[in-house]
Amino acid sequence: MVSHSRLTDVGFVLLGVLALVLKGRIDSPLVQSYGGNIAASFSTFFILKLPAVPPKYQVVFAIALALLATELFEATDGFGFMSNTYDPADYIANVTGVALAAVVSNTVPFARRLRGQLRGG
Repeated sequence: MVSHSRLTDVGFVLLGVLALVLKGRIDSPLVQSYGGNIAASFSTFFILKLPAVPPKYQVVFAIALALLATELFEATDGFGFMSNTYDPADYIANVTGVALAAVVSNTVPFARRLRGQLRGG
């Protein structure tokens, strides 16, 4: 059976994919330039929260692996086979997306616990 937290992670992956797909509809140069990086690195974080890693270390491993994957994508110009336009600020956008994902990842369990306490559970 898939855990509730894993289903939440999949939901956040899909949210990042949705943001990536819809970024073209937002008329903002900043979103057009860096929204894709933030959305992709956000999704990558949640993909890489490995279930085999003890929960205590999942966020740290996911941060490290997501940054490694997204920053290598930039450094290798799309791993040499994908389309990519090099922009040094993309590195910062990738860090922003991973940081946002880490904050969300840590906030969701806290909110669940708080909601449970407020309900008397």
